[in-house]
Amino acid sequence: MSTAVALTAPHKRLEDKVAIITGGASGIGASAVHLFCENGAKVVIADIQDDLGRAIADKLGETVSYVHCDVSNEDEMMNLVDNTIETHGKLDIMYNNAGIMDQFLVSILDAQKSDLDRVLQVNLGGAFLGAKHAARVMVPQRKGCILFTASACTAIAGISSHSYAASKYGILGLMKNLAAELGQYGLRVNCVSPYGLMTGMGTAHLSEAEIAQGEVGLSEMGNLKGQILKADGVARAALYLASDEANYVSGLNLVVDGGFSVVNPTMMKAFNAIN
Repeated sequence: MSTAVALTAPHKRLEDKVAIITGGASGIGASAVHLFCENGAKVVIADIQDDLGRAIADKLGETVSYVHCDVSNEDEMMNLVDNTIETHGKLDIMYNNAGIMDQFLVSILDAQKSDLDRVLQVNLGGAFLGAKHAARVMVPQRKGCILFTASACTAIAGISSHSYAASKYGILGLMKNLAAELGQYGLRVNCVSPYGLMTGMGTAHLSEAEIAQGEVGLSEMGNLKGQILKADGVARAALYLASDEANYVSGLNLVVDGGFSVVNPTMMKAFNAIN
């Protein structure tokens, strides 16, 4: 490559890396699939939304494939990782992103244990199994990156249901324990924790106008004005953590919330109301 071409060629931050992204057929996962692919990774989409997953794989070409996988089923997670190794010969990035929600802000007096069981099984159980089987192949490699999508509810209380908060705090604790155990093998383990955003998980029944209205509402409630958090913003944070730019970053809960969790606006709002 000539010097002129080298200077103008885009830098691909995940060149020659192999990544699995669970929940990759919609929302944050789909944005991460596109972004990781653009940055040179071979990507395996794992999801139960077959039509959406296959459509993304068909659109992006031979470097992206789709595998039907229920993350709460250990046999399916084990096969997902084994098939990735068989196809690509290695696994560099395991992004445990799949998740579900229950009723928003339901009172503990009205909460159902069945909802807790379901949310924990998918969110925390899926993350646990993804990490387990990724570590199984990464430890012999003595390198690799395990990522999780947690939530800003791990940094500030009162913004999610109790079941959802329990699942995401569980992921945060799992991440820290894994970072402590797996560092000796050269593996990095981190979380991305987004503020509320309108994603495929909760918007399937909404029109584009309703989604746009919801985005504006979330932005108005947020701390960082003039910005709207979208799925690609979370995916860019995951890209950083997955890349070699974060080669000494492990055990981090990267909260993508525009400062929402570190600001108490009550006094300023009262002051502005008086003046």
